[in-house]
Amino acid sequence: MFAKAFRVKSNTAIKGSDRRKLRADVTAAFPTLGADRASELIPGKEELNVVKLYAHKGDAVTVYMSAGNPILFELEKNLYPTVYTLWSYPDLLPTFTTWPLVLEKLARGADLMLPGVVVPPTGLPPVQQGDLCAIALVGNRAPVAIGVAALSTAQMLASGLKGKGFSVLHTYQDHLWKSGDKSSPPAIAPLAVSPTDSSEEKVDLGLQGNLSSLTLEGEEETRKVHHSEASEDTSSGALSQDSSDGKPLQEQMDELLQQCFLHALKSRVKKADLPLLTSTLLGSHMFSCCPEGQQLDIKKSSYKKLSKFLQHMQQEQIVQVEELSKGVESIVTVDWKHPRKGSTLEGSEVRRIIIDYVKRNNLVDADNKNLVKLDPILCDCLLEKNEQHVVMKLPWDGLLTRCLQNMQPAYQVTFPGQEPILKKGKLCPIDISLAQKSSNKKVTVVRNLEIYGLDPCSVAAILQQRCQASTIVSPAPGAKDGLQVQIQGNQIHHLGQLLLEEYRLPGKYIQGPEKAPKHGKK
Repeated sequence: MFAKAFRVKSNTAIKGSDRRKLRADVTAAFPTLGADRASELIPGKEELNVVKLYAHKGDAVTVYMSAGNPILFELEKNLYPTVYTLWSYPDLLPTFTTWPLVLEKLARGADLMLPGVVVPPTGLPPVQQGDLCAIALVGNRAPVAIGVAALSTAQMLASGLKGKGFSVLHTYQDHLWKSGDKSSPPAIAPLAVSPTDSSEEKVDLGLQGNLSSLTLEGEEETRKVHHSEASEDTSSGALSQDSSDGKPLQEQMDELLQQCFLHALKSRVKKADLPLLTSTLLGSHMFSCCPEGQQLDIKKSSYKKLSKFLQHMQQEQIVQVEELSKGVESIVTVDWKHPRKGSTLEGSEVRRIIIDYVKRNNLVDADNKNLVKLDPILCDCLLEKNEQHVVMKLPWDGLLTRCLQNMQPAYQVTFPGQEPILKKGKLCPIDISLAQKSSNKKVTVVRNLEIYGLDPCSVAAILQQRCQASTIVSPAPGAKDGLQVQIQGNQIHHLGQLLLEEYRLPGKYIQGPEKAPKHGKK
């Protein structure tokens, strides 16, 4: 309503009788405020002005100004609080939450669509269609807008959080706000939510673990990405036939469907919710996980029906679906630890992708270029559940570090004339150590030779000849299918020469040559 400049018709001081009537009207319109706080809002003696104006669409509005700030406005005999008032009384109205990036659109006159509503751990507040509501941003309870609910809470959930949620009347940064002192919203901490039971098994189907990787030729780092690549562009706009990556609409919808499904399992569904009606999974969980600007439509996917998609997820052994009552299907089990397969990327590629994503979605903080604003995708990938309503920005190094830490370890080894070998897990160096035998004699032990393509038996034979010492090849303790070589005496110097000079292995992948004896000692 106030997205554009308005025209002031008159500005007069309020009369004493009108002041008392206004206080009574406020108490009646907002019963939770109470008489005492209504008297604070409408003081008995302080200056209070009545401004009559015309909004840019011609609506006649009455605004009440106190101490230079608009505190209330009246439209068609209905009273509405401004954001200045709501900052002093943040619990005056039921409050819904959206993402910071949505605020700019609201201030330009847009209504709040349901896909932009963030469902907190406690659920949506109960409202009826036509109720006046406040709108706040994730991480701060200070309202930044007010609007009228287009649907009841039950209808919102039944719609799968699709369509218009609120007709927005007034926002922080609009022209009504600009008629005041133009102060910024205060920082009001979100209401405390009881922590999740630590014994609960954590759902983890997204980015996981730590990744380090190796290529002996070129020594490249590789990162294995577990999150669907479709998630990178989820805030950039609705799905279209002519997408930038050339994917047809059906393929895009398939990717979005799987993304919302995995997101729902990861962040919405708990073990205690099972068995869960498949219709509830879709309506109350998957739709609310759809990124802003996109609309999940199963009929436009290759599956056409939810049941067919869940059949595929059951074949992938992610969930188990059963018909617990006639014609009604439910998810009865979820494999929370099911592995997600993805692509391998070098560390530099991961950095480039993140930087491109941040710039493409205008997430660099305007006031501090060292900070990145977190949109729903970054929140989902990088933040813990207890951080998602608190942490709004991260420094660049923190963003990149968290992303790399939330990836599964993998490494790649390449030998001349052979195909690269990619393996999961953390790369272990060749370990050379000394051990003391019961006979007070030393033995040299070397492990992890197989990782680097070296045959333990061949290495043992070479060392036996060079060192003129007995050797033993035996299973390595704690290593599945791994072998270790034992050589009598302190042979670290010979081992170092063999690995570094003859096999030409990079020194950073060998642990132990620094223990080599000085020349002349054995």
